[in-house]
Amino acid sequence: MLRLPSHNQRFHLLLRNLSSFASKTTIFMTSKHFLPSPLLPQTLSPKHFSTPTKRLLPSLSSKPIPKNHSFSLRTNGFCSLPSPSVSSPSPAYSQDLEDQPSDTRSLQILNHKLKQLGIDITECVAGRENRLKCPSCNGGESGELSLSLFISLDGYSASWLCFRAKCGWKGYTKAAADGKPSIENLGRVNKVKVTRQITVESLQLEPLCNQLTAYFAERMISSETLKRNAIMQKRSGDEIAIAFTYWRNGELVNCKYRDIVKRFWQEKDTEKILYGLDDIEDASDIIIVEGEMDKLAMEEAGFRNCVSVPDGAPPSVSKKEVPAEEQDTKYQYLWNCKEYFKKASRIILATDGDLPGQALAEELARRLGRERCWRVKWPKKNDVDHFKDANEVLMYLGPSVLKDVIDNAELYPIRGLFNFSSFFDEIDQYYHRTLGYEFGVSTGWRALDDLYNVVPGELTIVTGVPNSGKSEWIDALLCNLNEGVGWKFALCSMENKVRDHARKLLEKSIKKPFFGVGYGSNVERMSVEELEKGKKWLSDTFQLIRCENDSLPSIQWVLELARAAVLRHGVQGLVIDPYNELDHQRPVSQTETEYVSQMLTKIKRFAQHHSCHVWFVAHPRQLHHWIGAPPNLYDISGSAHFINKCDNGIVIHRNRDPDAGPVDLVQVCVRKVRNKVVGNIGDAFLSYDRVTGVYNDIDESQKK
Repeated sequence: MLRLPSHNQRFHLLLRNLSSFASKTTIFMTSKHFLPSPLLPQTLSPKHFSTPTKRLLPSLSSKPIPKNHSFSLRTNGFCSLPSPSVSSPSPAYSQDLEDQPSDTRSLQILNHKLKQLGIDITECVAGRENRLKCPSCNGGESGELSLSLFISLDGYSASWLCFRAKCGWKGYTKAAADGKPSIENLGRVNKVKVTRQITVESLQLEPLCNQLTAYFAERMISSETLKRNAIMQKRSGDEIAIAFTYWRNGELVNCKYRDIVKRFWQEKDTEKILYGLDDIEDASDIIIVEGEMDKLAMEEAGFRNCVSVPDGAPPSVSKKEVPAEEQDTKYQYLWNCKEYFKKASRIILATDGDLPGQALAEELARRLGRERCWRVKWPKKNDVDHFKDANEVLMYLGPSVLKDVIDNAELYPIRGLFNFSSFFDEIDQYYHRTLGYEFGVSTGWRALDDLYNVVPGELTIVTGVPNSGKSEWIDALLCNLNEGVGWKFALCSMENKVRDHARKLLEKSIKKPFFGVGYGSNVERMSVEELEKGKKWLSDTFQLIRCENDSLPSIQWVLELARAAVLRHGVQGLVIDPYNELDHQRPVSQTETEYVSQMLTKIKRFAQHHSCHVWFVAHPRQLHHWIGAPPNLYDISGSAHFINKCDNGIVIHRNRDPDAGPVDLVQVCVRKVRNKVVGNIGDAFLSYDRVTGVYNDIDESQKK
């Protein structure tokens, strides 16, 4: 009587058949594109590749299998984690189990099922939590006991959960009497991948024929280099492919193929590693290229300490953070070879010069550490284009030029870290005064020329007691700068109504009063024609930053609008007047000193980045024993950082005592100048015309 296999035997028989079939297949992989050969090997005639259905493949494959294709075994709608028992299936349930007591039989069935998943419950206790090593992640690098397993007291069910965040494998199973798997996948399961063992004989690889050797010779790759790197070939009928063999410690790990129409594929279920890995063992300098042909080209230039990535370049740099090692599938070949980079102090990224090649360089640098990476700059092919890669440089310029390219590799840029050499052009322009405004821009008052000049990209703090004329003086300064060098400005003046601010600016520009009564009754009022001309000047010169509701603006809001004004209207100066009208919502845990420091840093970065001078008005704190003298910059309410962080500090002071001198006398106290090229500490005196709001040098006022 013919006895049919049991269900469990059929299960393992099917699994073995699938494993055997999968082990003999290969898959196509995308990789870098090699340059077209100027001459095809004569034996590989075009007729071999004229029919689309004819493909060069391993002997057991009829067509290339897509990269995302994989075999999966499903049983009763459930999926389970492969374990070592897959390769050596455990025996089917014994008929003797039926003769065991119910509890014992259930526990033995449960034990059998969990063993299929790689979970050993030999030392486990029912009815309590058991800690084991997770078969999905093996406990990570530390090998911790991260799997929590709970077995019911009757031995009929078990549930488990891996507490490692990078794993999270969990599931549930019952001791079903029929012995069928009933694993419930309640979460993500990381499958254990079985790596194939391959040899040159099992892949049926052959030495290169003369025609392929000639093909490499056309690309300047010698037969000695081909032999040392074990470049071979694989036949399929009358078709042939180049076989790039991947070795680790002298053992064949992977093999990548290329046919005559530049299709690439690799052996399936093999470990991903770098090509030429054994050549960088214990190397302090390592070169990484984008393709196997470039690795061979580097050897022709005298560099054996070179490896190639196996899977080509990404289209662009990922915007996400570098994933954890276990999840970094695209660059798993790097993690598989990480021990080879431990001794490397310099890693030269010689990827292709196109955008994908540069993206690959950035992705490699992110993982290997930018601080030890260098990059190459491929030579120019003509006035516009550069050579693309190492093999192209070797073919057209020779090994000596390729060697010079590597020897002259430059440090890989690290954001925020620079060398003075990167700024030599700017330093030369500064020395020869071709940048513009090297000595700053004159304020328009001779009394201030030796003390204070306006430099793009600096921060000036202006203070003074209330009603001393701080805002008026800044408005007069802006008018002088516009008249002298044509600067434009953004105004965030929160204490002024727009109409009042316009009046003050127009009076200073036209030098006539806005109204003909009161303060201006004895002077000719500006005409309608002058008003219209002045309105156009206002529109061309100033941009207003104002809140459209009752809320107070934050400094970040002001700077964002100022940035738009710089880019859209070309403003060169920003006025923020005053500090106490801003919305200062600092965190509870942050002191006012810390907040002011952070705020001023943002303002300075804005000024430097946009080459825009910023005037920031800040009031002094209450002066209880003030006797009429100018306040000090350290008297500013809030923090000493106002003087510590500014580039220039100015105090505006007006005489209020007729017995002490003219009441129209304004004292400009320059109390800090960071750049000695453009100014100095000292006092200057100006005369203030109350009717027009104009400030004049003292001698000019006397002449008038």
